[in-house]
Amino acid sequence: MIGLILRRLLALPVILIVVYTITLTLAWAAPGNPLENPEGRQPPAEVMEAMKRQYNLDSFWRFYISYLDSASGAEYARDLVTGRIAREHNLAAQTDIAARSRPVFDFGPSLQYEDWTVNEIIAGAMPVSITLGALAILIALGIGITAGVVGAVRPNSFADLATLTVALIGISLPTFVIGTVLLLVFGVWWPILPVGGWGGLAQLVMPSLTLSLPFAAYIARLTRMGMIESLGSDYVRTARAKGMGERRVLLAHALKNAFLPVLSFLGPATALAMTGSFIVERVFNVPGMGQHFVNAVLNKDLFLIMGVVLIFATMLIVFNLAVDVMYRWVDPRIA
Repeated sequence: MIGLILRRLLALPVILIVVYTITLTLAWAAPGNPLENPEGRQPPAEVMEAMKRQYNLDSFWRFYISYLDSASGAEYARDLVTGRIAREHNLAAQTDIAARSRPVFDFGPSLQYEDWTVNEIIAGAMPVSITLGALAILIALGIGITAGVVGAVRPNSFADLATLTVALIGISLPTFVIGTVLLLVFGVWWPILPVGGWGGLAQLVMPSLTLSLPFAAYIARLTRMGMIESLGSDYVRTARAKGMGERRVLLAHALKNAFLPVLSFLGPATALAMTGSFIVERVFNVPGMGQHFVNAVLNKDLFLIMGVVLIFATMLIVFNLAVDVMYRWVDPRIA
């Protein structure tokens, strides 16, 4: 177990560097100038060149190295060892100016949002996305496991066919269609829920439900297949022969083993949900990381693009590691 965790943690920087390189290459090659604002005043050519040099936007490799240096924490560690950070605090104290708190992992300034750093944007948006994603996963587990167990206990029945149909619809329909339907039904035709925004409990309902339905459909299918296989196994027949109650057989024996495929699916699903769904946040105007990432791509805000992608990649790796650890805890037979 400890060896697995150490191997994954050692591989984390390598994976992030690969993700960083590929993402920056694609973002750099995309058309557009991140310093130009089509809706605002265009800076003169000499100002544009000075800003490019300031942000290292005139050279791919200079930007690559400088951004990697600050985002990885290497710059902070170097300044800490050389005493530069201590000198900055001392100078600020002597001049009665509040010392700027430097983050260990500095993702740089945002080119789109003036006077905002990428760290500040992520710090404000991540709790929103995590709250939305966590609630969506909980709803998906509740719906998916219940539908899967019902379908497995009564295969080929009306309840089984109904759950399979709903699962197929949930997998097939894109989230923007589901979100639009919910907006029309509960926001326009039967206006009992707010159509967007963030802050109140009622504003959580439609976006979290929209985000949860595709995950719930996959969980229902995985649970049904695992339950059908478990219910036909020898240990379940033995438990029934000993007079064990049907509920205990289902929950303590069949569902425990049927949950293993669901647990494998939860790793990337939880990371995807908690880091924010681009479409769902866009449809319901939720100020999460997905919303900021879409705007960053549209405006070619390289600093914000790279910061959000690196956070996404890190969370995906960490959640997959957590699932592998839980997998071995649930089933010790797995090496």
